[in-house]
Amino acid sequence: MASFSVVPFIFLLLVVVCSARPLYPLPSRTQNENRRPLQTFRPYNIAHRGSNGEIPEETAAAYLKAIEEGADFIETDILASKDGELICFHDVTLDDTTDVANHTEFADRKRTYDVQGVNTTGYFSVDFTLEELKSLRVNQRWVFRDQQYNGKFQIITFEEFISIGLDASRVVGIYPEIKNPVFINQHVKWSDGQIFEDKFVEMLKKYGYKGSYMSEDWLRQPAFIQSFAPTSLIYISNQTDLPKIFLIDDVTIPTQDTNQSYSEITSDAYFDFIKDFVVGIGPWKDTLIPVGSNNYSETPTDLVAKAHAHNLQVHPYTYRNENTFLHFNFKVDPYLEYNYWINKIGVDGLFTDFTGSLHRYQEWTSPLSAKDEDASAALLHKIASMLSEYRKK
Repeated sequence: MASFSVVPFIFLLLVVVCSARPLYPLPSRTQNENRRPLQTFRPYNIAHRGSNGEIPEETAAAYLKAIEEGADFIETDILASKDGELICFHDVTLDDTTDVANHTEFADRKRTYDVQGVNTTGYFSVDFTLEELKSLRVNQRWVFRDQQYNGKFQIITFEEFISIGLDASRVVGIYPEIKNPVFINQHVKWSDGQIFEDKFVEMLKKYGYKGSYMSEDWLRQPAFIQSFAPTSLIYISNQTDLPKIFLIDDVTIPTQDTNQSYSEITSDAYFDFIKDFVVGIGPWKDTLIPVGSNNYSETPTDLVAKAHAHNLQVHPYTYRNENTFLHFNFKVDPYLEYNYWINKIGVDGLFTDFTGSLHRYQEWTSPLSAKDEDASAALLHKIASMLSEYRKK
């Protein structure tokens, strides 16, 4: 085991390497049959954009940190560049989390486009080639989070993201989102006539991701495909049997592709329909448990029970440690929040910005396995023997 003094040095080296060039130029094909398997006995720890509570989101360093901290799945948002390359980036604009405004060579790239019915102005990834996007550096989204890594990491591609998952020392799943497919298909055209969703699935197939939920193939390389656009999930169901998660936005926001209301897409009739294409839903957690003006959580809705009645998993988003996001019921304690959602509400997975916190909570509260119990018994026996020898003296 490496000494603790070496760990900071390794992480510093990672920062330097990530800032100099793409960390993973090509996904690995390394097959390690001895890797520890994915845990499936407790709710999934889903690293939302990596460990982005500590490191700028959707960067190689954020994903590596999340894996180090115990993530079951690393989550990403997939968009496309002007030249059709798939990238890991959350916003359709680059303004909030990159240094694009500092690049005078791109000053004429600012545009105004319709994004889900809203005129949005900014620097859009669809107006930049991958090479140009690689010249930018990513910044922390929130000013109250650690700023020391601003400007150190590049935007990564879908392939580079896949490589991080495949190269982990244990089995780590990936959880990519088909992000803003209506917008992407409007602005990016591929010469072979394929659309965004085709390219997305093609990349997963290229690196061996296949299999229905809990199948042998899936357990070897676990993946969930997520989207807010139900038509995208239905479209790709003919291309891959990988499990899919239908994301659900705020109660005021209709679906981006079908313009359906929240009440419609959370009805029993709709769940009966969509369950043929997805294995679960991913709702914003404040729609499951509304929050009052006094920042206290109110009475939970029946959405989790309803989803479970239709055999659908529930993976809410997003759990964050800061006081800004913690409701007063939890006394500024993220562990109380995790306990409530896992043990009272009964969710099946949690999108979190702080992978390490969720992992520690689950490790502390999970029952010991038989192997752990044997190790604990052996340690107690050894301690008892030492005390016995000491008393004899």
